[in-house]
Amino acid sequence: MKDLFEKIYKDKGPLGKWASQAEGYFVFPKIEGEISNRMKFQGKDVITWSINDYLGLANHPEVRKVDAEAGVAYGSAYPMGARMMSGHTDLHEKLQNELAQFVSKEAAYLLNFGYQGMLSTIDALVSKDDIIVYDVDAHACIIDGVRLHMGKRFTYKHNDIESLEKNLDRATKMAEHTGGGILVISEGVFGMRGEQGRLKEIVALKEKYSFRFLVDDAHGFGTQGKTGAGTGEQQGVQDGIDVYFATFAKALASTGAFIAADQEIVDYLKYNLRSQMFAKSLQMQLVVGALKRLDMLRTMPELKAKLWENTNALQSGLKSRGFDIGTTQSCVTPVYLKGSIPEAMALVKDLRENYGIFCSIVVYPVIPKGLILLRLIPTATHDIQDVNETLDAFEAIRSRLENGTYKRLSASVAAAME
Repeated sequence: MKDLFEKIYKDKGPLGKWASQAEGYFVFPKIEGEISNRMKFQGKDVITWSINDYLGLANHPEVRKVDAEAGVAYGSAYPMGARMMSGHTDLHEKLQNELAQFVSKEAAYLLNFGYQGMLSTIDALVSKDDIIVYDVDAHACIIDGVRLHMGKRFTYKHNDIESLEKNLDRATKMAEHTGGGILVISEGVFGMRGEQGRLKEIVALKEKYSFRFLVDDAHGFGTQGKTGAGTGEQQGVQDGIDVYFATFAKALASTGAFIAADQEIVDYLKYNLRSQMFAKSLQMQLVVGALKRLDMLRTMPELKAKLWENTNALQSGLKSRGFDIGTTQSCVTPVYLKGSIPEAMALVKDLRENYGIFCSIVVYPVIPKGLILLRLIPTATHDIQDVNETLDAFEAIRSRLENGTYKRLSASVAAAME
């Protein structure tokens, strides 16, 4: 019999094998200081493009004041226990009602964490006879939720409606055999590429196919739509989304999440979401803080306007200088370059050490081999100086990538790993 840990000793995984070179710098970095457009990395001032604080609420003085007052009033433990047992309060209900109203749904239910909540929502919605059809580029929380499913599942090509239809045909035939139903899952905004999910076209397929539609709108909530109510509002199809999910970890700059749907669906989910039934309630400090943040989202449209002003300046500047930013339709700003993982490490180190720019780096296996993705997240706290400094820096590092500087610098690293 094989030792369970044998595989760990032999293969650290596609990312883990780089740990000795990458940890503490490229992965698990420590960014310090107050959350803002400029922070510190290893003692140096850097422009931060890796914080999902879209509306700049994380360090807003009004938010800090409410968070502090709630901490004094309730501490960090109250309420104790799961919602069903001893962790339910009027303020939890108030936040749920306001969230439901904001995203134009009958009811909403709070979740302790977005990742955990999405996983559990999928698990609760389907049984072994049901079929799941989901976008191949779905976030890890969706993939892990699908992994729990004991029935059939199909992926469709990213944002490809023809591929979705082919898989809906397969799912329909299978559902007729099993007696189950079909759940289609998409994201509102795909967090890596920045593309909006094709929600309008998917909803339109309900006229031809029988399915229910779950949307993960983590990056769309607060940033998309006239009021900030999300990608469903942006595309005019919020009514066609059967279960709407969003997190507090992006635009609301906090911890927690929620699902919203028809009252009967929410009533079912709150009695069947295992991750919520058997976990401690969302602490009161976070509930009070979320109420404040939601109020600011509703009453301070200038925050979203500033976010998009910065987003448009960054993205138009990158495109005018010949950078490939893909087909983003959101604030998420990917910059695609060609190079190896060692080259990517050399490039990012140069960007951080010599140009004071901190952004996320994405390489294989998240994206295909030979590509480097630098992901920038503009926020309402950035300004035009941040944008211009970053554009100049990106031109410089592209030149060094193309002339082979990073390949030469990374040669020793690559040799050591072979």
